[in-house]
Amino acid sequence: MEQRAKIMSIVIHLILILVSITMLVPFLWMALTAFKSMTEATSVNPFVIFPSVWRTENFTTVINNMDFPILYWNTLLLIAGRVIAAVLTATLAGYAFARLEFRGKNFMFSLILFQMMVPGQIYIIPQYLMVSKMGMLNTIFALVFPGLVTAFGTFLLRQAYMGLPRDLEEAARLDGCNIGQTFLWIMAPLTQSSMVALGIFTAVFAYKDLMWPLICNRDVMPLSAALAKMQGQYTNNYPQLMAASLLACVPMIVLYLIFQKQFVEGIATSGGKL
Repeated sequence: MEQRAKIMSIVIHLILILVSITMLVPFLWMALTAFKSMTEATSVNPFVIFPSVWRTENFTTVINNMDFPILYWNTLLLIAGRVIAAVLTATLAGYAFARLEFRGKNFMFSLILFQMMVPGQIYIIPQYLMVSKMGMLNTIFALVFPGLVTAFGTFLLRQAYMGLPRDLEEAARLDGCNIGQTFLWIMAPLTQSSMVALGIFTAVFAYKDLMWPLICNRDVMPLSAALAKMQGQYTNNYPQLMAASLLACVPMIVLYLIFQKQFVEGIATSGGKL
């Protein structure tokens, strides 16, 4: 039995290693293409994997042509704004739907579930009209606007609060706490893992959001929209595009390295995946 268990462990590890390598191939291909010439990048020879000469002019060109500090700053503000707004509104709404009783509660929560069932593209025109009426087109606020509230986050936090025992609220009420104090000092700290999970999901979705920034803004662009504008109508400079894409990956890589523990704990606790 021990020999069989060892063989199964080896097989499972080999499969996981192969799957990991498969997932890394696109990233490695992007990184290698960024150092190639246009001829090498478009070569049909499948054995041209590594560049004959490691060129850095692709990075120099895209850095000179694109204002990366501004793009990084816009992306950071987009992520920070959406994460703060989503966590704040979802925490308050989730607690209200899970613990409070008020008229129309079930109907309102049904609307939230309905919002999760339909494609997000349906809301683009109403959101654009709202931002346009406010005169906030081509601003950071326009980028953050669709993430001010989140149906998924409300549902996630509602489930988290419903999983907490009601004895905590009763004990807090006996100690003289009102609803606000009970929520702020007793209940909210117990759902920190769900808040972290929501923050992770919101940050990833905001980082890769492409359609909305291209619609609402003309000049104030995050990294995803700026990369999309590099694509030509008839031809693409793939080495420069891959160099810009590699530079665009830097913020998320840095965030992951800094918050690696929170990333793993948040996703493991939420039972979700990216």
